[in-house]
Amino acid sequence: MRKSVNRPPTPDVVENPEKEPALQELVNIKLIESGEKERLMELLRERLIECGWKDEMKALCRQFVKKKGSNNVTVDDLIHVITPRGRASIPDSIKAELLQRIRTFLVSAAP
Repeated sequence: MRKSVNRPPTPDVVENPEKEPALQELVNIKLIESGEKERLMELLRERLIECGWKDEMKALCRQFVKKKGSNNVTVDDLIHVITPRGRASIPDSIKAELLQRIRTFLVSAAP
């Protein structure tokens, strides 16, 4: 498989001819190769900043560090505590917008 810092490995049929990439892998590859994934990531960043999600996550991190003490917290601790809250608190409207953009992309990219 070919590897890159910015993207997951691209399946190589020669390496494993019996295993076909899953639909999710194929969609991810298409999104990356077209540059659409980066555009979607930028849109997500903008929307999360606009709705105050980013500030809310910063406040949660600060609160956690203050509670535990700055010398007693690692990045892994923060990730473990904040990730579930962060994922659960993304507004449904943002999820729906991204999903619609992905659907539109897939329809336009279909052969």
